[in-house]
Amino acid sequence: MPNEAANNKEVALAVSRSILEGDWKKLDQLLDKDFTYTGDSAVYSRDEYIGFMQALKDAMSNMTMDFTHVLADGDLVSIRFVTHAKNTGKFMGGPASGKNVEVIGQFVRRVEGGRVMQEWQTTDLLGLMTQMGFGALFGHAIAVGLFKQKNVPPARRLA
Repeated sequence: MPNEAANNKEVALAVSRSILEGDWKKLDQLLDKDFTYTGDSAVYSRDEYIGFMQALKDAMSNMTMDFTHVLADGDLVSIRFVTHAKNTGKFMGGPASGKNVEVIGQFVRRVEGGRVMQEWQTTDLLGLMTQMGFGALFGHAIAVGLFKQKNVPPARRLA
């Protein structure tokens, strides 16, 4: 099924492209209503995921992504990415650093019927924290990890 793999790759990449473009309506169309995200110690619903991506986009200027490896196996698409941006806004509990950052990670998206059903992601958060200023995000990580402070789920803004 070479066409299915190619179609699934395109749908999976379209999610990232929609985020980069801030096209929340398109992202809304690409994610299934029951979409779930699991990554970096967080589990988000569809609206929470969109809210998190809106917050990320607000915090990072001139964001670009390179997709260095894209592999499809049935309904699963694995993508290794390298993101470049400038941290110009508050993110993950830390203030804007004004620094250019490079974020490396990988996600797997499950695609069915032209929509993304699930995403699993892992990101080099230590590398990001180091680049942004370790102290700002380190306090947030300790509060969540050590003291079990509950994260407030991201809220989606309506366009």
